Amino acid sequence: MATAQLTTDRLAEKHRSTLDQALATIRTRAYWSPYPEHPKAYGADGSLDAAAGLAAHQSALNTRFDLDQPGTDGWTGGETSPYGPSLGIEYPHADLDVLLPAMRAGMGAWRDAGAETRALVCLEILARISARTHEFAHAVMHTSGQAFMMAFQAGGPHAQDRGLEAVAYAYEEQTRTPAGRADWSKPQGKRDPLELSKEFTPVGRGIALVIGCNTFPTWNGYPGLFASLATGNPVVVKPHPRAVLPLALTVQVAREVLAEAGFDPNLVTLAVERPGEGIAKTLAVRPEIRIIDYTGSTAFGDWLEANARQAQVYTEKAGVNTVVVDSTDNYKGMLANLAFSLSLYSGQMCTTPQNLLIPRDGITTDQGPKSYDEVVADLAAAVGGLLGDDARANGLLGALVNPDVKARLEAAAGLGEVALASREVVNPEYPDAVVRTPVIVKLDGSKPDAQAAYFSECFGPVSFAVSVDSTDDALELLRRTVREKGAMTVGAYTTSADTERAVEEVCLEESAQLSLNLTGGVYVNQTAAFSDFHGSGGNPAANAALCDGAFVSNRFRVVEVRRQA
Repeated sequence: MATAQLTTDRLAEKHRSTLDQALATIRTRAYWSPYPEHPKAYGADGSLDAAAGLAAHQSALNTRFDLDQPGTDGWTGGETSPYGPSLGIEYPHADLDVLLPAMRAGMGAWRDAGAETRALVCLEILARISARTHEFAHAVMHTSGQAFMMAFQAGGPHAQDRGLEAVAYAYEEQTRTPAGRADWSKPQGKRDPLELSKEFTPVGRGIALVIGCNTFPTWNGYPGLFASLATGNPVVVKPHPRAVLPLALTVQVAREVLAEAGFDPNLVTLAVERPGEGIAKTLAVRPEIRIIDYTGSTAFGDWLEANARQAQVYTEKAGVNTVVVDSTDNYKGMLANLAFSLSLYSGQMCTTPQNLLIPRDGITTDQGPKSYDEVVADLAAAVGGLLGDDARANGLLGALVNPDVKARLEAAAGLGEVALASREVVNPEYPDAVVRTPVIVKLDGSKPDAQAAYFSECFGPVSFAVSVDSTDDALELLRRTVREKGAMTVGAYTTSADTERAVEEVCLEESAQLSLNLTGGVYVNQTAAFSDFHGSGGNPAANAALCDGAFVSNRFRVVEVRRQA
């Protein structure tokens, strides 16, 4: 084990108050974040400002990203930015038969360090990542296609929030049982009492595997990474082949901090695949892998749940997110809110609404009755107005992450009457970027061919305005959709207390997270760490929620040692 440069006392001095605040906030569900959202907040206290972050990103391009990992048997790479340029970075390729045994070597010392030290080391990792947020923002932007500001916030402080949230839950679950010695005495009447000394130790399950996603590599990757590490498990990070750099930077920081704290840096490693290698499937069924975190397609998530039988598997897959439109007392606000939700990151979020269920006889609003056709036309106009300026459109849309999204977008126009056609937006800074505005397609909810379209996930900037016979029919369709296809989010607009209660009951029974009557600056496809749960784990879209006690509690077991007093 390396000589510690970061002592436990020093870590506690730096981070114990942050941990305490995180623990308090997951109980109150109030707003709080220790990581600044504004780019101008960086540049002091050793953090990188905008210029330094860009320079750091550019210095990594066209280089070898050496992590000094055991078992490196070659180099691989091939990332191309959705904005056009090739990143030109080569990463170490690992011989798993060498890498995985090396990862287990540091488990004993990491276990014996205890829950508090593990949490504080994780907070130091997050603090150093936070200091490099500008650098990470460019890495996320040029692997996911997010516009810079979204990459900065979602890939930076919001992802760090989710990592810290997981650490807080991990610490709380591990400390439910007293640490150290507990004396036990059972009275025996006139005889001497029975007395034992007992020790309880949280023990990690084994090596954890994080399978990264293309669209939100840090935001979706950090909860599992930090939940497993904080509960005593080594973690091997397998990034999406199109989005390696953000997680490679994360692993680099984690290894540096672990070594400085006196632990084996091989507690966190990177496994990058060669083209077509399919290393995720290989890793997932290896006996050393005891925990898996995955975000991505339903097909591979289902495969993991069925085949990685030796591991505890946490999946966030796909669903069909739905908004029920019954009535509103703020028609303009509703349209603006929905327009932004449909447009943000070109709809490439697992929380973006897809199906808008609207009664064919129309809805009541503060501007008078609005027919189905009027609602759809007005929503199309709201999206068009929001994205009419190309500079603003580029800032909201980013770039399409891969050709599959473009193909789905183009095919959607043939599924029904197009209420809003998608248009190409030119990005003057990155002319090779594929930027498209959303398409809105009108579908008759009663027709079988329409059902085949709206009852399947169409990931990307595609939304269906589905006409239904009534709000009651919309609620039944919502129930069926969540039950059979899953949903990460549900939205509803209504001025009726009875309808509000009815849609709430559907979501409670089917375990779907619900947002009601959003008309301001909070959107259905955004969630706040420490307060909002991302997914529920109770419907087919995901078997876990980010983040609750269940997300961390089965990553470790408590082992008891009893001694005769």
